[in-house]
Amino acid sequence: MQKKRVLQHVLLILLLILAMPHVGQTKPSEDKAIVLAVFGTSHPDALAGILAIREQVRKAFPKTRVELAFTSNIIRKIWRKRLNDPEYRVQHPEVPPEILQVKGVLAAIANLQDEGFGYILVQPTHIASGEEFADLVAYVDGLNSIKTVKPRNMPFRKIVIGRPALGAPGIDHEYRHDLELAAKALAPDVEEAKRRSAALVYMAHGNEHYSTGYYVEFEEVMRVLYPDTKTYVGVVEGFPALDLVLRDLKHDGVAKVYLKPLMTVAGDHAKNDMTGPEPDAWQNVLTRNGIAVEIDLTGLGENPAFAEIFVTHLREAARDRGLEIE
Repeated sequence: MQKKRVLQHVLLILLLILAMPHVGQTKPSEDKAIVLAVFGTSHPDALAGILAIREQVRKAFPKTRVELAFTSNIIRKIWRKRLNDPEYRVQHPEVPPEILQVKGVLAAIANLQDEGFGYILVQPTHIASGEEFADLVAYVDGLNSIKTVKPRNMPFRKIVIGRPALGAPGIDHEYRHDLELAAKALAPDVEEAKRRSAALVYMAHGNEHYSTGYYVEFEEVMRVLYPDTKTYVGVVEGFPALDLVLRDLKHDGVAKVYLKPLMTVAGDHAKNDMTGPEPDAWQNVLTRNGIAVEIDLTGLGENPAFAEIFVTHLREAARDRGLEIE
């Protein structure tokens, strides 16, 4: 069902593009643009992680257009409603127009194509190669498969997609290297946990329909790199869940943890699933089991070293296809 839905979206955007008039059209230009594909957040104070990544990408490639796109249909709907709410806009002047008017990835690509950009680089800001990334790959593959009768009517020269933070399957860039790069970027978290005399626990999103062993392997990479501070990684959906993290914490005799989201933004999941009033919030579960919990509601996007991972993946994705972005 999910695959069918993705294909339907791709076919719709293809039809919209192919329906554009070809009169006097020339081949797509050599101009390049970047689309940052973010899951999104409905929390204004969590936008900092997203905007920090965008700013770092803009600084790295000042001559290249950078657009934001939210992959979550639900979150885009929330922002569209707020866009049409004058009272909300007055109460939240800190929210930039591009968030209020944020589009999906396909719409962002179509707009850039309409402006004449020939090369589009889609860079996900997702943590792992799960369902969201698989959908993005399907979008890009579908658009790249377009073959028009006349070459000048091609909507694009090429659409390129980068890797998530923890990498993706493939032989060009071994995901183990990406795990190590991400682990090195999280050194400040390890130092903070050590300062607090606590174990470091990360809550990732995960996916119950597209679960992989990325997080388990990442946990091991962290432990090897930082042997003096034990790291534990669990997910909201899928494997490894909180019950496994709790089991390991008890086995290791951990009395105190420094709990952080392993997400680019500290939005709804961080504020409700990780902490919050519900009995099954991670903080509450751990506390009931005799473990002291100290919380840090900061998204990984606000960590410059972590944001730089997406810059690196963008540059490598372009280079792999013989492109240079500046």
